[in-house]
Amino acid sequence: MTALKASEFIYGIHAVQEAILSGREISKIFLGKNAREGNIGELLFIAKKTGIPFQYVPPEKLNSITRKNHQGIVAVLSPVTYQDIGHIIPQLFEAGEMPFILVLDGVTDVRNLGAIARSAECAGVHALVLPARGGALVTADAVKTSSGALNILPVCRTINLAGTVKFLRDSGLRIYGSSDKQGRMYHEGDYTGPLTIILGSEETGLSAELLKVCNDLLYIPMYGRIESLNVSVAASLLVYEVVRQRRLIH
Repeated sequence: MTALKASEFIYGIHAVQEAILSGREISKIFLGKNAREGNIGELLFIAKKTGIPFQYVPPEKLNSITRKNHQGIVAVLSPVTYQDIGHIIPQLFEAGEMPFILVLDGVTDVRNLGAIARSAECAGVHALVLPARGGALVTADAVKTSSGALNILPVCRTINLAGTVKFLRDSGLRIYGSSDKQGRMYHEGDYTGPLTIILGSEETGLSAELLKVCNDLLYIPMYGRIESLNVSVAASLLVYEVVRQRRLIH
């Protein structure tokens, strides 16, 4: 995680709990491994109820964020307001739009997240879906890298990424997964209907769980000695192939 500015986090049990109850957007909560359950039990209950991800970390990590009396808890504030993909899809269909959703499965670099969001917003993607755990946090650095796109593009967070993708598939969206070599070449997909494109992590690609729910896999051919593109570059190629195909039918 990149270094956080003081305005990007809050610390202390009561401060974090009050922030959640007052409706502040929280990206993630870090808990010291020696934090006592009795002191944080109510806070964890609230976090689980509101879908805020939390992670136990060594005290050294908390101390690297702030040297002040954090009481074993630091919450990272989100610069964006998360939206519900379950509300967005029906609204798009009701408005006569052809849903175009981008899902990130474990993209961990905030610069890649920002660059992907920028391309997605420019290409008319309707929403960006992120996992609550295992991905880059939406921080001020991510927003800056996106040139503000993360303030415009609806961002949805889910604790069950595979379940959310199944919801999208059941809602009539065709699910395309980006792959290194499997499936068909990316320009051979049919992107003229409702669709979701899933991009995997920088290191391991799509998880096995998400591979199972894809309707089809896409790959971008490589002719050089390097075997793969940066995930943000791959995202740009894929979303603009969607733009190209949709322009041809209008």
